[in-house]
This record gives sequence, structure tokens and C-alpha cells, in this order.
Amino acid sequence: MPGGLRAYVVAVVAAAVLVVAATAWTTPAPAWSWGWLGVLAAASALHLEASQGIERTRVVAVEGRPYAHLQSIWFFAGVLLLPLPALALLIGSGFAHEWFRVFRGKVPPHRKVFSAATVVLGSWTAQLAITALHPGGSGLARLDGPGGAAALLTAGLLYWLVNYALVVGAIILSHPEQPARKALGSPSDQLAIAAACGMGWLMALAMHHQPWAAPIGLVTILALHLGLLYPQYRRAAQTDPLTELVNTRWWHDRARDHLRRALAEHTPLAVLLIDLDHFKEVNDTHGHLVGDTVLRAVADTLRRTVRGTDLVGRVGGEEFAVLLPDTTLTAAAATAERVRTAVAALAVPLDQGAEAVTGLTVSIGAGAAPDNGTTLDQLRQTTDLALYEAKEAGRNAVRLASAVVEPIVETPR
Repeated sequence: MPGGLRAYVVAVVAAAVLVVAATAWTTPAPAWSWGWLGVLAAASALHLEASQGIERTRVVAVEGRPYAHLQSIWFFAGVLLLPLPALALLIGSGFAHEWFRVFRGKVPPHRKVFSAATVVLGSWTAQLAITALHPGGSGLARLDGPGGAAALLTAGLLYWLVNYALVVGAIILSHPEQPARKALGSPSDQLAIAAACGMGWLMALAMHHQPWAAPIGLVTILALHLGLLYPQYRRAAQTDPLTELVNTRWWHDRARDHLRRALAEHTPLAVLLIDLDHFKEVNDTHGHLVGDTVLRAVADTLRRTVRGTDLVGRVGGEEFAVLLPDTTLTAAAATAERVRTAVAALAVPLDQGAEAVTGLTVSIGAGAAPDNGTTLDQLRQTTDLALYEAKEAGRNAVRLASAVVEPIVETPR
């Protein structure tokens, strides 16, 4: 573990321990809280046992991004039902159980200790918010009306924000090589945490007023948990696993959609086809692992160089495609030149202090609809010809499509 990351993890865990110890010293947990602790711990354990197959599937895709932890349902219920010392025991036992049943052998234990500490700190700030915004009493039965709703919403926001910010900080420190936006995770995952807090409030209400209804809520929770797999499957279906760009099928499907819309609305649309020059020499000289690193670096450069509305895909071994909506051929040429210059400036670092890979270049063909094609196959064919011209000109060059080829039948990709 890098020194900066180690210091960060130790500081967060120490802060959580100090907060719990200070709270236990100043506000001893009442006897009734241990009963609620037992109920919530049992519910959390049942939930995890019922969903551990789902979790084992999800865990393969979480490296380098925040993990949407649906045990937050029970932890946020604990925010509303338990004093902090008892809540810390619930959180600690939940993470220990999860590590043993799901993450053992896949995730080092210190990560789960850190995650538990971030949840403790988020829970502490949530309870402080409830106390500050609803001084009439923080008991669940008293959190009613507009004031109670405001306190609950603020508590949920702080519970999420503190935990999320601390986890993102750790991810950035442990993965400095990856784009920071990946550390932010998926919006759908954060929506799942918001749903977990809402379900936690409902489960706390059910346990407090109608305990017999709690098993019904558990079925709903398991259905919500299963829904977390959808974004993972969707990402897998559309993403190239090496570069994390969209794959060729997804790129072509979206390109066809955009082209139809552009022709119907009489708006410009352009395409870049980009080929990494002399890539075989990189593999032959440095090996395929370095070649993969180079492809990832080029993919990241493409993402950074084009607009957020442009669609970048990997459509072959060392071939990339960029869809440029609302872009003329002249504007596409300027974008292509920026891409060419950015790749030429790349220095891809290698492990163990070896010299960086430099001297990378790309050849780029650019075409635009409707002048260079009114179907995607036409547009690709004319742009492919421009790419070929760029290679024939000595590579490290940009060439523009100049004509529409004869109409051809568009085939599915």
C-alpha cells in the first residue's frame, strides 16, 4: 500500500474509533438498544446470505470504483433506531460477515475495515444532523411532519456524502493511473444507495410499529438487490473490456441511430476512423502486455481529446472510431488533428523503471454525412479510403473523404 494511501486509511479508521469511543463515554447505550441491535444484525445476516450469489457476481466489476453496498438498508435503519456505539457494532459485524462470505480471497481485509469506518463516520454525521434539525427528539416516533422529513433527508444525504467522499478519496489514491471520473462510479450505483436509505427508513418504521411486516420488506429488498446486476450486465454488453471504450457492436448500433436522426433533421454528422501505426512493432519489441497498456493509453487520450457528446469505440485490434454528432467535415478535420497531435505526444510509462514507450502515431480518416455517405456502410467505406490514403502518405497523417461510393446494401454488424 502506498504511503499516502496508508496514512489516509489509518486516519479515517482512527477517526471512526475516536468518535465511537467518545460517544460511548459520554452517552452510554440504553438497555433497549441491544434488542434492536440483535434484530438488525439478524436481518442483515439473512439479507446477505440470501443475496451472496448476486454479490459474488457484482464484485468482479467493482475494482476502481465505489461499491454500492445494499447493507446500507440495515445500517441506515440503525441510524434511526440505535445509539452510535451499538450502530458501530452492527456495521462492524455486517462488514465482517460480508468479507467472510463474499470477499474473502478477493479483497484484502483492510479494505473492509476502511469501508466500515467510512460508514460509521457517515452514520455519525447523519445522527448529528437529526439531532440538530429536530431538537424536539431524535426518536423515530418523533420524526414526523415537515421538520422530521427535512431531518431525515439531510441525514440520508450526509450518510451518503461522507461515505462516498471518503471512499472516492481512497480510490483516487490507490489508482492514480486511472481517470478520476472512474473513481466517481456510476450514477445508477449512487441511486441504489439513495434507495437503500429510503428502504432503511421504511424498515425502521416497520420494525418500530409493525414488526410482522418486516419479512415483506425483506422480499422487496432482495428484488432491489437483484436489480443492481442490470447496470453491470449492460456495461458488459456495450464495453470493450481492455480499453473500456464502447465495443464495435454498440458503436455501430449507436452510429446508425445518430445517422438516421442527422439525415432526418438535416444536421451534420462526422466519423473518424483511427489506426494506431506500427502497433505490431510495439508488441514484438515490448510484448503483448505492454501493447495492451499502450492501447489503454491511446483510448484514454481519445476520450480526453474529443467532446463528451462524441462516441469513441474500439472497432478492431488497434483501430478506433469516433462518432461526432453535429459536426461538419471541416470541424472533424480539426478534431482529427488534435487527436493526432495528442497521441504523438504520448509517453506510456512501463513498470520497473523501464523507459516509456514513445513515438506513437496514428493515421486518421475523416468523413461526414451526407456528402460522404447516407448509410453507415457508405460512410465507413469512404472514410476507410481516407484512412488508407493517410497510411499511404507515410502515416501520422489526417486525410478527408472526398466522394460517395456507389450505394451498397447495409449489413448488420
